[in-house]
Amino acid sequence: MPTKKKNAQYITSREMRAAEANAEYFGVTLLQLMENAGRNIAAEVAARFPQDTKIAVFCGLGGNGGDGFVAARHLLSMGYTVSVILAGKGKDITHDAAARNWCALQFLREKIPIYEVPDSSLMPTVKADVIVDALLGTGTKGRLKPPISMFVERINSLNAFKIAVDVPTGVDSDTGEVLGEAVKADVTLTFYKAKAGLENAKKYTGELLVKGIGLPEEFEAYAGPGDVLLVTKARPLSAHKGDFGRLLVVGGSEVFSGAPTLVALAALRTGVDITYLAAPEKTARAISSISPDLITVKLDGDHLNPGNVAELEAYVNAVDAVVLGPGLGLHPKTKEFVKAFVSTVEDNGKPLLLDADGLKAFAENKRPLKVPVVFTPHAGEYAILAGRQISERLEDRVAEVQKTAGKLGAVILLKGQVDVVCNGERFKLNFTGNPGMTVGGTGDVLSGIVGAFLAQKTDAFEAAVAAAFVNGAAGDFAAEKIGYHLVATDLLKWIPYVLNDPMCHLKVRKTGGKTS
Repeated sequence: MPTKKKNAQYITSREMRAAEANAEYFGVTLLQLMENAGRNIAAEVAARFPQDTKIAVFCGLGGNGGDGFVAARHLLSMGYTVSVILAGKGKDITHDAAARNWCALQFLREKIPIYEVPDSSLMPTVKADVIVDALLGTGTKGRLKPPISMFVERINSLNAFKIAVDVPTGVDSDTGEVLGEAVKADVTLTFYKAKAGLENAKKYTGELLVKGIGLPEEFEAYAGPGDVLLVTKARPLSAHKGDFGRLLVVGGSEVFSGAPTLVALAALRTGVDITYLAAPEKTARAISSISPDLITVKLDGDHLNPGNVAELEAYVNAVDAVVLGPGLGLHPKTKEFVKAFVSTVEDNGKPLLLDADGLKAFAENKRPLKVPVVFTPHAGEYAILAGRQISERLEDRVAEVQKTAGKLGAVILLKGQVDVVCNGERFKLNFTGNPGMTVGGTGDVLSGIVGAFLAQKTDAFEAAVAAAFVNGAAGDFAAEKIGYHLVATDLLKWIPYVLNDPMCHLKVRKTGGKTS
């Protein structure tokens, strides 16, 4: 398999959360990762200090604290004198793996003094040679608040060797910014990869050591629930129409009205606020009768032509992304429209997805675009775009698609039994989906999902990866219910289900990622 170009040796907090979610999906649980992290902490202490060393482990209520609980257990088994100071009440631990390791400590209270400290005024006197900082980990944002800020001050005041877990508490793991107060560690043990901000916080990290936790880097090449978490956004109570994107879908012809309809409906199910569907007038009127949720733009002519570009300029200006191509047809005037319309989208700086006939028409005058662009071809359409047939061998497909994506400065989502997503530098493989999805229209649903994510201002590569997973997973749920005799509209109702809980696909996935 071609190796992706590494993002140096660093990883952001959001990428790490996605990697952990994907690891659990592929069978390596957070409990396993936590156990490995805690064991690494204990091993580092044992490599530096004799058994008569007194150790205090300061723990938060989240996953970082869970690493500390595991470390305390291992240190006890190694013969060390250990105490645990929890910044809060044990009943408030909501992280599942951390809660399970907290429960394990309760049976060791006779050997490990445990202090639950919801208020810094209740802080016990700490006498220790080594302090383990497991209060807060990656993802901490904003100035520290009491009691955590008080805990940090207390740790810094102690004359002890300080080991930070993953990141010193109070350091933004992405930027290195100090969030008011931060632990000044002698050693920082970070896991899997160095966190991006630690290079800028050397005053606080001390010696930086990167330890493995049983998370294979190969998982980074596979799409999973973590990739969906990267692109989904919470909806605040203050949200207004348009905050979650406006999408323009351009397609349809005398023969094909279903394709653009599926795109628009899928985009709405994915969470975009408004979808405009532009099609030739007769086609648009037919589409209007399908669903009251659809807003149609009725264009002059029986097929799209260069004159329609001016009719659409105001819509291009008003939306956040554009999908072009489903059901478009390849009339000579329509090909001229595609060329001119792509330039209009580009001039307006809007992300673009090109699919089906739109992709074929663009291929005749293909060029790198100045805006984010996603192509979603199947193997036959890819041959038209690239000017050559794609190999059947997966490793070769990845290499070829990477090369084409690099030349066009685009993201290519090559649909198939295994979807291949490339942007010229990175690639991911998606294994969701099933043979029932060979039915016409499932690719249009995929385009709608990608388009919705683009309209929500998501990175094009991340949008394509997440959409491939969601589309395939929705198809797997449909197949589980009715078998492989599904139609494209069967996928629509499952899109929200997958978005609400991406990990739910484990319910239908068997080894290899396909539904039974």
